[in-house]
Amino acid sequence: MKRLLFAAVITFILLIGASPAVAVSASIPAKAAIVTDGSGAVIYSKYPDAKLAPASTVKLITAMVAIDSLDPARVVKISKAAAKVRSIQPRLQADEEMTVSDLLHLALMKSINGAAVALAEAAAGSEQDFVVLMNRKAKEIGANSTLFANASGLPKGTQYTTASDLVLIMKAALTYPLIREILGTRFYIIKSAGGREIFLENSDDLLWQQENVTVIGGKTGYTGNARHCFVCAINTEKGPLYTAVLGARSRSSLWKSTLMLAKIGTRPEEIVYPKEKYRMPRRELRSGEKSNRSSWSRRTDLLAFQEPSDHLLIQSFPDNDQPAVFNILCKGNAVYLSPDDVEPVWAFSRLDQCLRPLDGAQAPLSQFIE
Repeated sequence: MKRLLFAAVITFILLIGASPAVAVSASIPAKAAIVTDGSGAVIYSKYPDAKLAPASTVKLITAMVAIDSLDPARVVKISKAAAKVRSIQPRLQADEEMTVSDLLHLALMKSINGAAVALAEAAAGSEQDFVVLMNRKAKEIGANSTLFANASGLPKGTQYTTASDLVLIMKAALTYPLIREILGTRFYIIKSAGGREIFLENSDDLLWQQENVTVIGGKTGYTGNARHCFVCAINTEKGPLYTAVLGARSRSSLWKSTLMLAKIGTRPEEIVYPKEKYRMPRRELRSGEKSNRSSWSRRTDLLAFQEPSDHLLIQSFPDNDQPAVFNILCKGNAVYLSPDDVEPVWAFSRLDQCLRPLDGAQAPLSQFIE
């Protein structure tokens, strides 16, 4: 019933958007997102190179490295370490025997962390040694802004990826026939050597939405730090599209973001860039203090994001996709923003609570803060 309701809602949204008069909003509710065509050309992106937690999208690399080393028909005995790994149901049992193919289905369809660890141990002897192969594979693919610390995507150690790298990883994963088949499978039944039957239903809800979007396959991910993540490939009349979403707040916004990217990819001429208020950090800086907090700012023609550094990244939107670096300079009761070493062009004064260009224009701070 849940699947049918989901499909009905998505179909309704897409049918509404089918009219040429309806514009597509480019406001993607996620930390980072991207859509590329089959040639790799970027059609739309939002912080595509931001290094963010990958969650279970990691398992695409895990699957590729496992297949590079193991026969899918090989039987693997589940170790105690793999059985104890924190994971959703179904849980694996120590000494249980499954084929590599079955473990791949568990890892890719349901993100079972124990299955990823079992594959790593079978392929390299230990998960630690397997991670070396994972990082080597990422570099071979060209995912140079990606680093893995484990085979499952659990938040242990330092690991990150980018939306740009994720679409490269997905394209590479789909060249493996078995991975492509698994990612496009809705249901699967596993029978262990001991006779246990496990029914799997793919966590990719878009596989049930076939009328307006034909999904080749996708991989979900979630941790508290990463939030909801999804990378997928979609067939369209214009050819394949590859999308990646990192850091969506909910699973529903994850699907919404992916469908928006698909619409942008097929009809880029209808993109509307939303006008939004300019936002400044709520916390004021003391005299001589440099900001080290993450915050972000927006104006009608600028999209800005302040990294944990002494710089403010400003991106003209939509005409210029190259971010400009703004320095933060604190003098007395004012905070100045200037591009590189150029004279300051914006100033924030704590005395009159105003944000102003240095040409003298000003407006109450309340106008810019929501």
